[in-house]
Amino acid sequence: MTSTTQTSETSGSPELRLTMKALGGLRADLFDDAGAYRPLPHMNTDRGLVRFLPARIRVHAGLLPHALVIGFAAIVFGIGFTTGGQYGLRGLLFAGFPAATVLLTLVRPVFAFWVSLASTPFLAYVGFSGMWPWEPNSLAGHLVVLTIVALRTRPRTAAWMWLITAGYAFFASFLFGLGRSNDAPQLLFFSALILLVVTVRQVRREAAREVTAQQSVTAVERSKRTLLEERTTIARELHDVVAHHMSVVAIQAEAAPYRVENPPPELEQAFVTIRENAVAALTELRRVLGVVRAEDYEAPDAPQPTLADLDHLVGNVGEAGLDVRLTVTGAVRELPQGVELSAYRIVQEALSNVLRHAPGAGAKVEVSHVLGGLGLRVVNGPARGLVKPSPGAGHGITGMRERVAMLNGEMTAEPTDDGGYAVTAYIPVPREEVVE
Repeated sequence: MTSTTQTSETSGSPELRLTMKALGGLRADLFDDAGAYRPLPHMNTDRGLVRFLPARIRVHAGLLPHALVIGFAAIVFGIGFTTGGQYGLRGLLFAGFPAATVLLTLVRPVFAFWVSLASTPFLAYVGFSGMWPWEPNSLAGHLVVLTIVALRTRPRTAAWMWLITAGYAFFASFLFGLGRSNDAPQLLFFSALILLVVTVRQVRREAAREVTAQQSVTAVERSKRTLLEERTTIARELHDVVAHHMSVVAIQAEAAPYRVENPPPELEQAFVTIRENAVAALTELRRVLGVVRAEDYEAPDAPQPTLADLDHLVGNVGEAGLDVRLTVTGAVRELPQGVELSAYRIVQEALSNVLRHAPGAGAKVEVSHVLGGLGLRVVNGPARGLVKPSPGAGHGITGMRERVAMLNGEMTAEPTDDGGYAVTAYIPVPREEVVE
């Protein structure tokens, strides 16, 4: 028998879940970290009409929002001072408190809203105009605070602030405001208009930001698709060109012994080796490039080479004229397929580099099955003979490094003291990955 635990958000009627979600939004917007320090950021001077200002002026234009807030605070202070300034210290406090609340929005916007709302009844009680529940300066200050907080928060916060203000206005007007001049309808009307304009502006700005972000994502995807198409085109052309020439090599190698009368066995074996290598290279080329050419390409079912095929690889390069010695040390064990394939390719590429860049040199391949991993070392001596080394672009070394890095291994490739070259790699193989 199974039981499930249901929370208030997953149980009950849809109305209850909607109410709990709304109350959670209210708590997140106006209660959680209400007193957090959130300084007003500088305005971006790289857009809008500000960017056309001279550089020495544009440097200070980022403080324009701060100047506007200070200006509104001065207006609120002026409204209060005209009605209470003649009453000395009491009048200064009456005029200064709403203005200070407006300035508070520069650093703690949500806290400024609560201070403005909480101070309203006290200012109305000690006020001089007889208006209820807002004095003229506190009404103006509350409108400014609502606007600034709405601009600095989410559209949902503006709705919550207006509803809380309306709730207070209803409560204060009908319980304590009978017989007084009520200015709550004016504040609610003008605040609704202002907050509606601010909300529409924020929604449009957020929509524009999302469109820009989506366009950026689309541009990145388009760039990736273009790159993939280019790679596919290059792969197709490379396949067509190289496959053609490799096919010609294979056919010529097969037909060459028949064009010579009584060819020696060594020559026949050399042409057989050439043909086998050409066919193997052609098959491998079609397998690798075919994956790039078409999404529905199915790789052949032929097994991938492993470390057990190194003897055959050494034999092939030996027949090509490279003197290679293979040494295997340690307890030979079957490793994961990715490790086996990468190790084989590293040795294969290293020996190919010896053939191209150090003709006539001898090479030594060392494969070490050590505790926790696999060690590889391919060392060759300096080039010998009359054949000139062929230049290279370093792609082979880069490919080997990528294979080793993919397996979290380490690799070095550097010249030796005797003028040769050494490629050393270590591929870690955790014990749990070893195939028993």
